[in-house]
Amino acid sequence: MRGSCLRQHGSEDVIMYLSKYALRLRSEGVCIQPAKCYIKKEHIMASFSDITLYILVFLSVYVQVFFLITFIENRKKIVTRKGGIKLLNYPAVTIAVPSWNEKDTVGKTVNSVLNLNYPEDKIKIFLIDDGSTDGTMEEIKKFEKYSNVKIFQKQNGGKHTALNLALENLETDFFGCLDADSVADPESLVRIMSYFEKDASVMAVAPSVTVYEPKNIIQYAQKAEYHMGVYFKKMLGILGAINVTPGPLTVFRKKVFDDLGPYRHGHSTEDMEIAYRMQKNLYKIEHCNDAYVYTNTPKTVRKLYRQRLRWIYGFINNTIDYRDVLFKKKYGNFATFTLPMGVVSIFSVSFLFGRIAYNAGQFIYSKFLQFSTVGFDFSARSFSFDPFFINTRSFVFLIVLIYLLVLFAILFGQKMTKEKNMFSLRILYFFPVFGVIAPIWFLKGIYNTILARKPSWR
Repeated sequence: MRGSCLRQHGSEDVIMYLSKYALRLRSEGVCIQPAKCYIKKEHIMASFSDITLYILVFLSVYVQVFFLITFIENRKKIVTRKGGIKLLNYPAVTIAVPSWNEKDTVGKTVNSVLNLNYPEDKIKIFLIDDGSTDGTMEEIKKFEKYSNVKIFQKQNGGKHTALNLALENLETDFFGCLDADSVADPESLVRIMSYFEKDASVMAVAPSVTVYEPKNIIQYAQKAEYHMGVYFKKMLGILGAINVTPGPLTVFRKKVFDDLGPYRHGHSTEDMEIAYRMQKNLYKIEHCNDAYVYTNTPKTVRKLYRQRLRWIYGFINNTIDYRDVLFKKKYGNFATFTLPMGVVSIFSVSFLFGRIAYNAGQFIYSKFLQFSTVGFDFSARSFSFDPFFINTRSFVFLIVLIYLLVLFAILFGQKMTKEKNMFSLRILYFFPVFGVIAPIWFLKGIYNTILARKPSWR
């Protein structure tokens, strides 16, 4: 705006006035050199901050535009099937349901597996109680009457140990996990398996995960985020760059674990670590956009914060563990796009949050000085709109463009999850909720990584 003001109101007149004022001060013996030096340093720091901000904003726009171009080029390949489909053959699949203190949800989860549109004799269900203390085991035992259900109980060791217990008892060529807080659509498994039937090189297929029956603003904000995630996951699948094989019903070929070994702790994100390992070994991961799984999400800000802190901590530390793949063309878009842009997004959000916080602090401090000097001014002032003060810098347009592209991602992800109402004002909850909270867990994730502090599971 300062540059615009000079252009609009006569830069030569302003410069001449300042020059005359400086000469008069010097003639009176006033030294203006220190102030001059101070202004230069301030301008240098401001310029550096602006340059950094523009670079990060440009990269953010680049990511969104890259996804949009990927979508446009491949939109005809994105098919949402209606009704049931049939396979040429139905391979046997084992679905593991690891549980830790999930007595309120595990029953619905298991019933959704039993109701899958897949031959009953081709599905084996492993129910694993990972040392629960809330009566989860009693809920699990209600399903012991089913011939294709096998129940395991173990001491608490973490989700990856529960899944590895299932792998030790695996007898089928395909293995999947369904988190005990999620329910699968009846058609989800057969649609996932169609990807394996179509392409023998596919080693894992992830579903579309969305929010199960949101109740409040926090959950509706997450629903919009999950819809955006469906869109991004499909684009990453097309690019061969998926970095997470989510717990809700990702299905693997047994060969993955035979070749690469069992699950690892993965900084409490075992579903991310196994995807990194597969990408490093050039194993193909697909996304089935019309296989729907509905998951329960945190209802409060505190629980959402703890969950996302664990996720972002897992991303940072898994990326550090697999840093040797970064920017190497051998590992495709996973190494040259997904990981670098994930790192950029962390720094972008953190930097922007820091800049906003700093500017807010400066504003509050200036108002404090004003109050200390002249007190509050309660005099009424008339307001008149002047288009001169509209900020028309390209930065503003870039920010607006980012928001529009994010909104498009949410809406198209919503379309892929067959939502009836394409646009609802509840979608807009995403922007204030995640705009305020996300930078905090990003910064905390960086802080915890530096100090090697592991976040708790819940």
